[in-house]
Amino acid sequence: MTKPRKKRKPVQRNLGNLPDHLERIEQVIEPASITCPCGCGEMVRIGEDRTERLDIVPAQARVIVTIRPKYACPNKDAGVAQAPAPVHLIEGGLPTEGTLAQVAVSKYADHCPLFRQAQIYARSGLDLHRSTLAGWMGRISFHLAPVVDHLFKDLKSSSKLFADETRCPVLDPGRGRTKTGYLWAIARDERPFGGTGPPGVVFCYADGRGGKHATEFLTGFSGTLQVDGYTGYNALTKPGRNSGSVKLAYCWAHARRKLKEVHDRDGSPIAGDGLRRIAEFYKIEAEIRGKPAAERKAVRQEKTKPLIEAFEIWLKTVRSRISAKSRLGDKLSYIAKHMDGLKLFLDDGAIEMDSNVVERAIRPIALNRKNALFAGHDEGGRNWGRIASLIETCKLNDVEPYAYLKATLEAIAAGHPAARIDELMPWNFDRAR
Repeated sequence: MTKPRKKRKPVQRNLGNLPDHLERIEQVIEPASITCPCGCGEMVRIGEDRTERLDIVPAQARVIVTIRPKYACPNKDAGVAQAPAPVHLIEGGLPTEGTLAQVAVSKYADHCPLFRQAQIYARSGLDLHRSTLAGWMGRISFHLAPVVDHLFKDLKSSSKLFADETRCPVLDPGRGRTKTGYLWAIARDERPFGGTGPPGVVFCYADGRGGKHATEFLTGFSGTLQVDGYTGYNALTKPGRNSGSVKLAYCWAHARRKLKEVHDRDGSPIAGDGLRRIAEFYKIEAEIRGKPAAERKAVRQEKTKPLIEAFEIWLKTVRSRISAKSRLGDKLSYIAKHMDGLKLFLDDGAIEMDSNVVERAIRPIALNRKNALFAGHDEGGRNWGRIASLIETCKLNDVEPYAYLKATLEAIAAGHPAARIDELMPWNFDRAR
């Protein structure tokens, strides 16, 4: 008896999709003749077959020529009539606001450095030196500064933020090398507990990593700040701070990473046990993600708190058995030192277990750093931070960065009133506009 043949699974192919908003250019291909062979006359159309294929035309540069006719009285009794010149962000300059937005998005969203963009434009016969493109980025950064400042003010009005910092190499004139600047990322994301504040991130440039910069940037903020274990943020917790008290919630992802490093290198069973315990915390978090803060707190108190208490007993026991100077002992000491901040999420459903929100936000900065290598000067670092702040906030709010930047630069050029600057926030962007 022959065995029945197994049914072959359908082949899974990702062929892409063709969105409805793309322009459709129809090509109708008629037969060479529609005369019926039987001699009855012309055949009758009974249907059609339609196929769609994606056609991509490389980016095409064009020149916008503005013509303003002048009119005068034929009797020479009156003056000359002429329409006023349209306003532009860079008066007398070459680029339109769309061009400025395209260069910015290519650099800060798609991580294409200016020198590569200059090479791309050269293939189309456009001689745009990277210094010219850099000058354009400096100009739009200047005009976007009030928008970013308002965005930052809105973020700092929240009671819960994330913070992290990443390197930003900057040329150091006269020394023939780069110096290390930093982009400090301050982020908000209330979606995990159904909060009303729209997500956003601001990157603040500083020439160092000291706690004084954290104090300066977060002036006006009070509440809970979720960070890694960097001691520079401790300055925010000092008594008598003018902006109010700040509580530091620490990151379980960093604590886990410490144990993972030891486990991967040494195969430590103690580190493996710690990883399994932390995985139980995250399993509970996955079940309550997106739930209201009150519900998250209740579940954490019921399920996670006993596991944390057992973890603390385990941590104290294993630390008593191994040297604090060993590789594993050092990692366990880090966790014990930050345990108060690691437990803070148990009593507040609005606090996350980790600071992955801001770590995801700074990944594009790292990609840009890898491709562009460095900023030309400190002001270039500030330009980087401002433009990246708006682009990454667009991404967090599912707003197309090019459309937003083009519309915002056009609004600024047209004299958008400062009293209505909230309309220029990425989360208020009108997609239909």
